[in-house]
Amino acid sequence: MQSDSKNIVLDKSYTVLISLIVALGGFLLGFDSAVISGAIKGITIYFEMTDEMLGFAVGCVIFGAMAGNLLAGPMSDRFGRKKTLIFVAFLFTLSATWSALATGYTEFIIARIIGGIGIGGAILIAPIYIAEIAPPKLRGSLVSFNQLNIVIGISVAYFSNYFLVNLENDSWRWMLGVEAIPAFLYFVALFIVPKSPRWLVIKLNNVSSAFGILMKIGGEDYANTTLEEIQRIASKKETKGKLSDIFKSKYSTIMVIALGIAFFQQITGINAIFYYAPTIFEQAGGSTDSSFLQAIVVGLTNLLFTLLAIWLIDKLGRRPLLLIGTSFMALALMMATLAFNNATYEFNTETLSKIKDSEMKSSLSQLNGETFTSQGQLFKVLQAKLDYKAFLNFKRNEITNFIDINATLVLIAILLYVASFAISLGPVMWALISEIFPNNIKGIAISFVGFFNSLISFSVTQVFPWELTNLGPTATFAIYALLSLCSIFFVYKFVIETKGKTLEEVEKLLVK
Repeated sequence: MQSDSKNIVLDKSYTVLISLIVALGGFLLGFDSAVISGAIKGITIYFEMTDEMLGFAVGCVIFGAMAGNLLAGPMSDRFGRKKTLIFVAFLFTLSATWSALATGYTEFIIARIIGGIGIGGAILIAPIYIAEIAPPKLRGSLVSFNQLNIVIGISVAYFSNYFLVNLENDSWRWMLGVEAIPAFLYFVALFIVPKSPRWLVIKLNNVSSAFGILMKIGGEDYANTTLEEIQRIASKKETKGKLSDIFKSKYSTIMVIALGIAFFQQITGINAIFYYAPTIFEQAGGSTDSSFLQAIVVGLTNLLFTLLAIWLIDKLGRRPLLLIGTSFMALALMMATLAFNNATYEFNTETLSKIKDSEMKSSLSQLNGETFTSQGQLFKVLQAKLDYKAFLNFKRNEITNFIDINATLVLIAILLYVASFAISLGPVMWALISEIFPNNIKGIAISFVGFFNSLISFSVTQVFPWELTNLGPTATFAIYALLSLCSIFFVYKFVIETKGKTLEEVEKLLVK
């Protein structure tokens, strides 16, 4: 940035303001993702869901995100980043309102999928837009605003759920419907942000409008220098990117980095933790109220360490944050594995007296004096004693009465895991993929990578309830720990540093 120091604060404040407005899409994304955690019990009862139906009801939003991923890139290339984000805000508003008013399972799923399409668009286009207007020295921090807003949205959702959980008459409707308010505000606010200067030059050859926007960002010297770089890239007149182009050998390094980071960001289980946080804490023996409070602590931890990541990403760099974060993620998941592995399930007069269903209590009274050392062993015995509906009720509502576990260790492990993710794979992935793709393939490439990321996320959230039931929490967390160890190796082997480089310099470095 070549503007004099007197103008730096003014220039920075304008860019920060625009970035914060655009990153509100991240707030809606985070809120929409986490709010379902509080509504799980309510929608399960109201729609009479099985484990498979619940998994899809929670994960279908990611199914919608995959469609949004595929649509967002081409739409933003054709109609512009700004118009695409306005459409995304409309989808969030529609989804929140409809899902809160739904009276049938299918209707509820459709409303959630519409919200997922909004998520798929917001998670891709907001970082692209911010990366295209941000000066190189600020780009990592400003792009991370999107991740900051995601975690703020998650935290607000947990708070909202906590205060709404005890409302009578389907509190889950209020939990889901309140999102319509910030969604509509986002829709209105987007009309004041400028169009991306790089999109204006490369797609419309509108140099004068782009120059005016760059002037506001960094002054005349910055505008001239940046515009010259953009025009040099645009003058190559590369044909518009097609899906097949991203698999060309010259882009192989970029695709390995992008797909690898997208894979490990989700396969290590972060969305399972966020979507099912109260469920996990209830599995560890907490009451409903305490599990919601612990979920709030998870959200605040995520927020605090995301702020730390924003402060460090342009100082320490992308690669060091990834190595530090993934190492501590693996450690945290090993701790959770150890805690659940040492848990026992005790049937005695005191624990049996807590069962509300008299018929179930009668069936399980034969187990008085029994202690089970694993959840799998326990469930195998219970399946022979209870019918399907009673067994499902036990897994969801009664199991917490029997578990004896180091709940403090579970809480510490989850908080360490979330903190580690928040300084690494959370914000750094989106910063990296917004930086490494050349402009001619950026839209289609990021759509493809986002689709892949959402596919992995959908798989994790869809399978998680089944894993808890059939493999137990010990094996589930052990699998995630192993995958986190693999992510450390991947980052060390393949990820490069992009700190302080212009987008054009990154392109020169990575394209063969």
